[in-house]
Amino acid sequence: QVQLVESGGGLVQAGGSLRLSCAASGGTFSFYDMGWYRQPPGKERAFVAQITWSGGVTYAASVKGRFTISRDAAKNTVYLQMDSLKPEDTAIYYCKAVSRARYNYWGQGTQVTVSS
Repeated sequence: QVQLVESGGGLVQAGGSLRLSCAASGGTFSFYDMGWYRQPPGKERAFVAQITWSGGVTYAASVKGRFTISRDAAKNTVYLQMDSLKPEDTAIYYCKAVSRARYNYWGQGTQVTVSS
């Protein structure tokens, strides 16, 4: 049973930083693509960043240059370092894992609130 557990969310002032973590278990995550998505209040869930099993990274235009995704294979953990946070970054942040067979797995989400 694949499980993803996010942590690190919270309340921060605009311009501040947070680091989200996603701890994965129940799968061979070295071969999984991992990503972060977010859902602002009243809006659809949207892509934020992805890191492939081989280390390739992709970012949404709105976070490029401010957010950094990384992974620690030994710890089965993916991180999202968020700097220069803006109020519009306020959302529930979800971790996603995609297996080699293209099955999707989601975490329960962690709330990030950026005050102006």
